Amino acid sequence: MSTSHGPTSPRSWLLPNRPDEPTRITDPGQRRAIVVELVIVFAITLGMAGLQSLLSLLDALLRPESLDQQAVAINTSQARLGLLDLLEQLASVLRLFAWAALGVYLLWQGGIALRKVGFDNSRPGRDLAGGVGLAALIGIPGLGLYLVAHSLGLNLAVQPSTLDEEWWRAPVLVLSALGNAAAEEVLVVCYLLTRLRQLGATENRALWISAVLRGSYHLYQGFGGFVGNVVMGLVYGRVWQRTNRIHALIIGHALIDVVAFVGYALLRDQVGWLP
Repeated sequence: MSTSHGPTSPRSWLLPNRPDEPTRITDPGQRRAIVVELVIVFAITLGMAGLQSLLSLLDALLRPESLDQQAVAINTSQARLGLLDLLEQLASVLRLFAWAALGVYLLWQGGIALRKVGFDNSRPGRDLAGGVGLAALIGIPGLGLYLVAHSLGLNLAVQPSTLDEEWWRAPVLVLSALGNAAAEEVLVVCYLLTRLRQLGATENRALWISAVLRGSYHLYQGFGGFVGNVVMGLVYGRVWQRTNRIHALIIGHALIDVVAFVGYALLRDQVGWLP
């Protein structure tokens, strides 16, 4: 597709052209099938998580304590017995990877060449470097936004991990970070944006839908968590739209979560500036 501006110009990032593939679907029956598929997929995955997150925030707002006086934990113990807790944690991780696999499978089953939507292993070094850059770009300002939002009473105190000091805590937290990254980036970026392209949505409209969805299932953290993740969604979604590569996004997201999960578990009793 020819463009009126360079591929790296600011305009190309703000107003990108729709790629030639996947082609827009015009058949009414096929379009309805995609819409139904989207509703089902997100009703059982991150869309339902968004609804539950909204209800959690409403419950927090109705409590007598202000948001900054309340806390919410992400990785928590799920059983009293250590071995059962480990198995519960691994089951939760497996569910996240299954969600990611569902998005990949549906695209493949729908005739989408996975290489053309980001699943390309030809440049691992560049993907790793890109992931580290994205982690720094989002992670450092994101921590600052969280601290500011909490100090203003707009966010709950987020506890990335309250797991006991078991031998398996660190590896499980790393696996959880990888699972979160895979599920979110595959479903909310690669899968959703591809399907919206097939439905004819503009790149910017699709990007905002993806970013707001990402923010919605972080509402349980408060307004700061919502805004921060919308911004992350705008950045990550646009990078995918412009580069057509998913691995850097997964790496960047996983690095952010590993630092948050494992770092908090190690430092929560050592530093005083963490809420």
